[in-house]
Amino acid sequence: MPDTAVIAVLLLVLGAEFVNGFTDAPNAIATVISTRVLRPYWAILMATILNVLGALSGTAVAKTIGEDIVKPEVVNTLTVGAAMVAIIVWSTVAWRYGLPTSESHALVSGLAGAALATAGPSVLIGHGWQKVLIGLGLSTALGFAGGAGLMTAIARLLFRTPRHRVGRVFGRLQVLSSAFMAFSHGCNDAQKFMGVFVLTLLLAGSVQEFHIPLWVILLCAGTMGVGTVCGGWRIMRTMGFKITRLEPVHGFAAETAAGLVITVASAFAIPLSTTHTINTAIMGVGASRRLSAVRWGVGAEIVSAWVLTFPVCGLIAWVIAGAAKVLFGSP
Repeated sequence: MPDTAVIAVLLLVLGAEFVNGFTDAPNAIATVISTRVLRPYWAILMATILNVLGALSGTAVAKTIGEDIVKPEVVNTLTVGAAMVAIIVWSTVAWRYGLPTSESHALVSGLAGAALATAGPSVLIGHGWQKVLIGLGLSTALGFAGGAGLMTAIARLLFRTPRHRVGRVFGRLQVLSSAFMAFSHGCNDAQKFMGVFVLTLLLAGSVQEFHIPLWVILLCAGTMGVGTVCGGWRIMRTMGFKITRLEPVHGFAAETAAGLVITVASAFAIPLSTTHTINTAIMGVGASRRLSAVRWGVGAEIVSAWVLTFPVCGLIAWVIAGAAKVLFGSP
């Protein structure tokens, strides 16, 4: 593929990372803003810095995305470009309606759809998809259970403590829990588009082995941070205000539970959805008080967006890659 086309695909990867910044990264700080523990400016600044630090902590998830979802040797940069277009289109539409989408699932389904159009079913790697499915289960079940369990434990431990004292203590603790959530997001989500960026360089022959250099980490993490600054408020409003009423203690429980699940998954190179994890943790925290404390209608809209992500992104990428293959042939 000509150098200009490779540059165009790399820019699409950064475009998808930018979209990730305003659709997925706000998950890390939505609760700390909604509880008014931190002002939006400081929360976004903290999230950007800790996302970078999380991304610097390892590249296991990036390698899973870059090497274990589709076979690098039988796909091309056209495949990657088609997947990025699918992510940008679908995630922007969902963002327009304030719905948090899983960039993890958009990414793997986009890569799969484009790869199927250009190389057929043999391009998919079984053990990589096993990790994706494990991550899907972890992010939903453990997120909800962790949020509900931790909130129940805190409530029982502090049931005699005056409410104002609980609010004051957990107002401070939530700064730490939101920082932990932002760091864990960087450990997992921030790495994914870095993996695709390097995969593109590998396919174009610009590098000879799959290795995530520091400049790619900083470029992708910085792009995601800019995306959060530019458009993250829509998603923060949905998660922080519309699912359930949150106080600092609730935000602490949700962020801590979600951060632990994400951190463990990252250690095992499992790409999971931070969107699913923190959203279900928030639902779990609300449900631990009473089921009616959760606005299940809003939750159903969010889940609908999750369900549609796989087929929609896969189909968009499949159509674009298939059409490009017919028009231009394989690069």
